[in-house]
Amino acid sequence: MGHEDQDSASRRRNRRRHARCNPAAGAEAPLIAREKIFGNPTRAAGRLSPDGKWLSWIAPRDGVMNVWVAPASDPNAARALTAETKRPIRSYFWAPDSSQILYINDKGGDENFLLYGVDVKSGAPRLLTPFEKTRVQVVGASELHKDRILIGVNNRDPKWHDVYSLDLASGKLTPVMMNEGGYANFIADDDLNIRIAAKSRPDGGSDFYRVVAGKVEAQPFEQVALEDSQTTQPAGFTRDGKILYWIDSRGRDTAAVIAQDVATGAKTVIAQDARADIGNALVNPKTGRIEAYAVNYLKNDWVPVGNAVKADLDFLEKRLPGEIGVAMRTDADDKWVVTVDSVTAPSSVWLYDRKAKALTKFYTTRPELEGATLVAMHPIEIASRDGKTMVSYLTLPPGSDSNGDGKPDKPVPMVLLVHGGPWGRDGYGYNGSHQWLANRGYAVLSVNFRSSTGFGKKFISAGDLEWGRKMHDDLLDAVDWAVKGGVTSADKVAIMGGSYGGYATLAALAFTPDKFACGVDIVGPSNLNTLLGTIPPYWEAIRAQFYKRMGDPTTPEGQALLKERSPLFAADKISRPLLIGQGANDPRVNIAESQQIVDAMKAKGIPVTYIVFPDEGHGFARPQNNIAFNAVAENFLAKCLGGRAEPIGPSLKASTAEVRYGAEYAPGLSEAMK
Repeated sequence: MGHEDQDSASRRRNRRRHARCNPAAGAEAPLIAREKIFGNPTRAAGRLSPDGKWLSWIAPRDGVMNVWVAPASDPNAARALTAETKRPIRSYFWAPDSSQILYINDKGGDENFLLYGVDVKSGAPRLLTPFEKTRVQVVGASELHKDRILIGVNNRDPKWHDVYSLDLASGKLTPVMMNEGGYANFIADDDLNIRIAAKSRPDGGSDFYRVVAGKVEAQPFEQVALEDSQTTQPAGFTRDGKILYWIDSRGRDTAAVIAQDVATGAKTVIAQDARADIGNALVNPKTGRIEAYAVNYLKNDWVPVGNAVKADLDFLEKRLPGEIGVAMRTDADDKWVVTVDSVTAPSSVWLYDRKAKALTKFYTTRPELEGATLVAMHPIEIASRDGKTMVSYLTLPPGSDSNGDGKPDKPVPMVLLVHGGPWGRDGYGYNGSHQWLANRGYAVLSVNFRSSTGFGKKFISAGDLEWGRKMHDDLLDAVDWAVKGGVTSADKVAIMGGSYGGYATLAALAFTPDKFACGVDIVGPSNLNTLLGTIPPYWEAIRAQFYKRMGDPTTPEGQALLKERSPLFAADKISRPLLIGQGANDPRVNIAESQQIVDAMKAKGIPVTYIVFPDEGHGFARPQNNIAFNAVAENFLAKCLGGRAEPIGPSLKASTAEVRYGAEYAPGLSEAMK
């Protein structure tokens, strides 16, 4: 084969990349099939076993995501290890001794997660927590004691988790600590000794108690107030148990990494950044010491601590253009699993040999998207009306931004896509919903409104008691920014989101009925009093924080505030088209939250389309259901905003969707039901 000089090759690659991200104006990009974006990925969650002898990942088996394994020496000898037939496996981890895969799963989205184990060599499966209506937590795992792990189960009292030692060979559970004191969680060291117990405070903060010889001390050794509750928590011990790391915002705004000497209590700042909380860290698997940390402001940036992994990070960032992540490191720390996300191509996973400084491609997550017209995501800062900076992310339709400056050549319809939580955040990277909506012809804007995490405690606390008010004002300010900047037109903006994003959608249509052209609500609460009255029992530890940050339903004043901020009681003001999706088994946002507002709108003769999935919970885990809802949503948005849509086709029939009301208000839905 011929060759060319490096600069020429680089220029050609850049031209191709620019052409992919910005096809010529007037040449419409092909529709990307929903299945390619929201169907099962080819592979996900790639890992190496702790001993480095096995590869593992999640991939479809008979259409359902299951765990697969292969010898690291022979990746082609892969076999499915698990055999789930209904509920996809979404997360798993290796037993410390590399003998089995452990994973959690629930039933129909009820979030009662049980722990399963499958022997790698024999394939024999076991249910390790054989209890009803129980939710398991992993409390501790260690390289020092590979034969067991610590888990928490709430089968005795649904509000609180007791700690057990789980023998991985026999499955035997041995009690370690019965949680009679109402402790939110426990932290163990690498000897699998419980060292810290956390307890919620009436003000919504937490007290942390030392645990000595299995006994919780009477007085806390650290206290965290409400303002620091989202940004301060212990982050684990070093291997020798002499240093306790904290993610800590006390005495500062953004969360720093603090090393506390266990013997003296002295604290040392390891990492801090005025722009954002320290969000992630690379920890040495042999010593437990932090070797690098991540600052995620507009994008995620890795910063080495010392020189232990500096050369590795430099090598990876040079060789793998995009957002780098280290998914795991073997016990010997000779091999890493590395993820890379370049946004405009499907993410890929690589095996990194540290000694040889060699990269081997493990897999591409969605190879069917290779060559598709994926578009860039633009990190931006938007000012709120009271001067706060909202880190936001804008994606534009292919062909709309001919010079690639992050602004369309002329205004285009826009979807404001609101994240859940609200104590979460949007970030930079490949985003299936952004790519899907942009491909259909919309600008997509995701905003980190006040109360979003990652930007310091003041930004979070600015959202306290501001549901439906200043938090909503932030979203309105972002829309005004987009209109003023020529991104979109004031009459061509839809709002869409799940969980809190669903609430934001309902609030937008009820409280500001003329601002948005339409809305898509997924599992969003409509009545904040009933929402707080039906939170799961295992959330008891954070109940006080909900009350302090949202409104206290145990007081008349709190009830009045929550009612005032509930879209249900302004449902008669809704005048724009609304589509609602709900999981029947949702333990967080009870189905009554959707049913209430649908009933209120029906009573007033206001159009609404309502779809329920009987085998889902808080969101849609089964791809068939997610695809079906998005099929309805994109046709709904096409009528509302004038974008493109792939016909609903057979996607509805392939799902468990129950159209409980308003099929006639969503284009193509009645026909798809026949």
